[in-house]
Amino acid sequence: MTYHDDDLDLFADEARTERVRPVRRTEAKRHAPPPRKKKRRVGLWLGMVVVLALIAGGGYYGYKQLTGIGDYDDYTGQGTEDVVIQVKGGESTGDIATTLTDAGVVASTRAFITASESNAKVRGVQPGYYVMKKKSSGAKAVDQIVDPKARVGQLEVRGGAQLQNIAQGNGVVDGIIAKLAKASCAEINGKSTCVAPEQLAEVANTADLAKLGVPEWAVPSAAKAEPQRRLEGLIVPGVYDVKPGSPPEDLWKQLLTESAEQLQAWNMPTIADDTGYTPYEVLVMASLVEKEAITNDFGKVSRVTYNRLHEGMRLEYDSTINYVLDRPEITTNESDREKVGPYNTYDNTGLPPTPIGSPSGEALKAAAAPEPGTWLYFVKCEKNGTSCFATTHEEHLANRARAQENGAY
Repeated sequence: MTYHDDDLDLFADEARTERVRPVRRTEAKRHAPPPRKKKRRVGLWLGMVVVLALIAGGGYYGYKQLTGIGDYDDYTGQGTEDVVIQVKGGESTGDIATTLTDAGVVASTRAFITASESNAKVRGVQPGYYVMKKKSSGAKAVDQIVDPKARVGQLEVRGGAQLQNIAQGNGVVDGIIAKLAKASCAEINGKSTCVAPEQLAEVANTADLAKLGVPEWAVPSAAKAEPQRRLEGLIVPGVYDVKPGSPPEDLWKQLLTESAEQLQAWNMPTIADDTGYTPYEVLVMASLVEKEAITNDFGKVSRVTYNRLHEGMRLEYDSTINYVLDRPEITTNESDREKVGPYNTYDNTGLPPTPIGSPSGEALKAAAAPEPGTWLYFVKCEKNGTSCFATTHEEHLANRARAQENGAY
C-alpha cells in the first residue's frame, strides 16, 4: 500500500505557514498610531481654542466700548474742582475722552464719547487749554468743553507787533507783554492765575535767553541789546496757546519755543546764507519791511534797504524812530528825527540793533530775496498804502508831491 504525503497530511501545517506570511515587527510599528503624538495634538487644539476665546472676548469688549453696548462708568454730578486740560492738534474725540479720563474729569472714555454723539460741536473743539470740572458726567463735560468761555490761554500776535504797548489815536494797543499777561489769566477754583506784565517784563529783561527758548543763532545779538528789547522780533505772528497758572519763565518759553519752530519752518537761519548778512540782521531787515510797506511792496522795500546799505547811505526810516516812541505812525517831524539813539536811522548808518517788531513769513522771505531793482527811495503815495519807488532824488521829490496830492500823508 502506497502512501502520499498529502494524504497523510504530514506537511499541512508547514504549507499553511508558507501561505500565511507573518507580519514583521517593523511593519507593525509603522502602522500603529503613536499614543504620545495624539495627546500632544489634542493639547495643541485645546490651547488654540483658549487663545481664540480670549481674542474673541477682548474684541467683543472693545466692540462694546466703541458701540456703547453694555454698561460704562459715568459720574452723575455737576462736577467738583476745576482743572486745566490741553487739547492738542489733530486729536480725535476719543483722544480728548482719554485726556479727560486721565485728568479725572469723566469716569470713563465711553461716558464722554456717548454724550458727544448728540452734540456735533465737539468735532469743532480747537487745540488749546480748557478749564473743566473734575467728576463731571459725560454730558456735562461735553457742555463744558464746547462753551467758548472754557477756553483759556490764547493770544494772537500780528505782523509788526511790539513787546511794549503803543499809542494809537486816543487809545492804547496792547503789546506782546500785555497780551501774554492777559492770556495767563484764568479763574481756577476761585483763584486768579494772572501774571502781572511787570513780572513778565522782568523775566524778558534778565532771564537766560537760551533757556527761554531763543534760537541759538539769535542769542549773541539779542544778548547785546538793551534789556527791554532783547526779545523783540523773536515772537513771530501767529496764534499761541499758553497754560494759565504757569510761571513767567514757562509762559515766555511756550511762546519763544513755538516761534523758533516757525522760524525754522521758514528756513531760518539758512535763508540768510546768500544775503551777505547774518540771520539776525535779515530778521531786523524783515521787521523794517513789515513796518514800512504793505505786502505787495515788501520785495521793493527790501531792495531799497539793500541798495542803501550797499551805498553806505542812511536808511532814514521813520518806523525806526517811532519804534522807540511806542507809536505806529510812519511819518515823523523834525523834532522826532533829532532825537539821538541807536534806532534813529536818520542819524546813524546801518541797521538798528534789533528788530522793531514781529516780522511775518512774507516779510522774512522778501528780506532774504529782495526784488531786483535800482531804487534808493520810496514814499507811500496812495491811500491804500501803496508806495512809489525812485532811483534818483528828483524822482523821489516828484513821488512825494504825488503822495500829497493823493492825500496819502
